[in-house]
Amino acid sequence: MKAEASKVTVAVATVVIFGTVAIFLYPAIYPLMSQWFSPETFGIYIGSTVHEVAQVVAAGHAISPDAENAAVISKMLRVMMLAPFLILLAARVKQLSGANSGEKSKITIPWFAILFIVVAIFNSFHLLPQSVVNMLVTLDTFLLAMAMAALGLTTHVSALKKAGAKPLLMALVLFAWLIVGGGAINYVIQSVIA
Repeated sequence: MKAEASKVTVAVATVVIFGTVAIFLYPAIYPLMSQWFSPETFGIYIGSTVHEVAQVVAAGHAISPDAENAAVISKMLRVMMLAPFLILLAARVKQLSGANSGEKSKITIPWFAILFIVVAIFNSFHLLPQSVVNMLVTLDTFLLAMAMAALGLTTHVSALKKAGAKPLLMALVLFAWLIVGGGAINYVIQSVIA
C-alpha cells in the first residue's frame, strides 16, 4: 500500500498550495463571517479545515491570539484523531486484502501516530525540565525545517505538469468543500452547543 513518489509529491504540493492560500483567505473572510463566529469559534473553524499546523498557526495568528489558540487546539485534536483512524483503516485494508486474496495479511500499525499520542500524554505530566522541553522543541523545529526543505528540493514542477490538471482540480474542489462545508458544520455545531 505504498504510494508512488510522484503522487506523494503532487499531494504534498496541493496541500502546500491551498494551505498557503488559506493563510490569506481565512483572515480575509473573517470580517464577513464575524457575525456568526467569535474569534475563538473561527479559530476552531480554521483548525478543523486547514491541512498543515504551520498554516493553521499563521491563519489564526492573523486574526487574534484567541483565534490562534483555538485553531491550534482544534488542529492538535485532529492530529490526535489520526492514530485511531489509521489503526482502523489498516485493519480494514487488512480485512479486505485477506478477503480478496484468500490468504492472511498482516496489519500495518502507524507507529508514528501512536508515538505522537504517547509523547503528548507524557509531556502533559511535565516530567521534563522546561529547558529540556525547549531544547527538544528547537530540535523538532530544525528537523521539521530540514524535512520540508528536503521535500521542496525533491519536488519538481515537472511532476505537477505530468500529473495534469485533475489532481489540482480535485484539490481545489476539496479546498472549497472544506471552506463551505467546514464552515457550515462548525456553525451548526456551535449553534447546538451555545
